[in-house]
Amino acid sequence: MAKEQIAKVNLYVTAGQANPAPPVGPALGQHGVNIMDFCKKFNEQTKGKDPMPLPVIINIYKDKSFDFIIKTPPSSALLKKAAKVAKASGEAGKQTIATLSRAQVEEIAKQ
Repeated sequence: MAKEQIAKVNLYVTAGQANPAPPVGPALGQHGVNIMDFCKKFNEQTKGKDPMPLPVIINIYKDKSFDFIIKTPPSSALLKKAAKVAKASGEAGKQTIATLSRAQVEEIAKQ
């Protein structure tokens, strides 16, 4: 028999750097989940990856157990990494801050 799911939590957590501080702690604590257990499992699965924000979907079950799915990083984070810029332009469409080659864009699209 399948477990009864009581909540689904969507978060952005930096790869290999999950900790009980916000946003992870409050989001999982309100459902009674063991926060440190999630942090250890997440950090183990993302160990060795670039420190970029990863979307994670956490399914929480009635017995306070959980499982999670790690998605690919947002395309904006991949574009900033490829362009080697810290943040995006404050004036979209008016100010160019970097250029990417076609090969770089194709690589991002494949991810």
